[in-house]
Amino acid sequence: MVEARAKAPFRPSAGSTDVLLRELVAHLRENRTQLREEWARRITEAKLLTAMTPDEIFAEATAVYDNYLEALETGSIEALETYARNLSERIIPRGVETHEVVGIVLLLRDVLARSLFAKYRADFTELNRVQDAYEPAANRIANTVAVGFVQERERIIRQQQEAIRELSTPVLPVRERLLILPIIGIIDPQRARQLTEQLLRGIRVNRAKVVVIDITGVPAMDASVANHLVQTVEASRLLGATVIVTGLSAEIAQTLVNIGVDLGKMNTVGDLQGGIEEAERLLGYKVLPIPDPSNNHA
Repeated sequence: MVEARAKAPFRPSAGSTDVLLRELVAHLRENRTQLREEWARRITEAKLLTAMTPDEIFAEATAVYDNYLEALETGSIEALETYARNLSERIIPRGVETHEVVGIVLLLRDVLARSLFAKYRADFTELNRVQDAYEPAANRIANTVAVGFVQERERIIRQQQEAIRELSTPVLPVRERLLILPIIGIIDPQRARQLTEQLLRGIRVNRAKVVVIDITGVPAMDASVANHLVQTVEASRLLGATVIVTGLSAEIAQTLVNIGVDLGKMNTVGDLQGGIEEAERLLGYKVLPIPDPSNNHA
């Protein structure tokens, strides 16, 4: 008696997978107009990409569709990665969110999968083979687009944060050879490093001799940041600029003492006005009263 053996489930080889992908890409290209229009319609119905006009949505849908098919056919995602970055650069400033991009890619996958089901539904064996070939490639493409969008969004956020930090720590030239750096808000280590870089750059560019750093608006400062402030003062001195620190609170003064700073060796003045007056004295400026014209007699 011959023992019956259960047949192992079919697993397409690499070669047969390539053939299947070429077949389904040919089908998707043949039905490009219909499927692209169906996808654009579903994007609108799902209220995705609302920041874009219908014409813009259709144009981007066309480009994504063609890049999608190329990635399916060649197995290479480089062109799709490049397009995803370019698309992200265009639409992120328009307010498009991550979930919208993920949503439209998943909608495209669904539209294409339904089309393949309609084509192969009469032969479930062939349909299963097509799905086995299509799904891993489609998942990889969806992941590529989503990751590319998120990375571009993070890059833009970092740029915006950098711009905000620069605006929050302006180095202001108020007189020849005199700079003022008013600092407001919490200083973290990253902002402290940026502050130092901006100040030293400002000293070189303006050939400054005196810098007034006003920290009246800084509520607190930990030991690492306080130590960075001291290093900034020393670095400025090495560039030939004297630093006057104004607005030093009792808490920050105590922090400086705790890390071993001799406040007697740091040029400090109570407030910004006093700091500017001290800076002008160091620069040799003299404040002269303006004559009152009414006291002049013919």
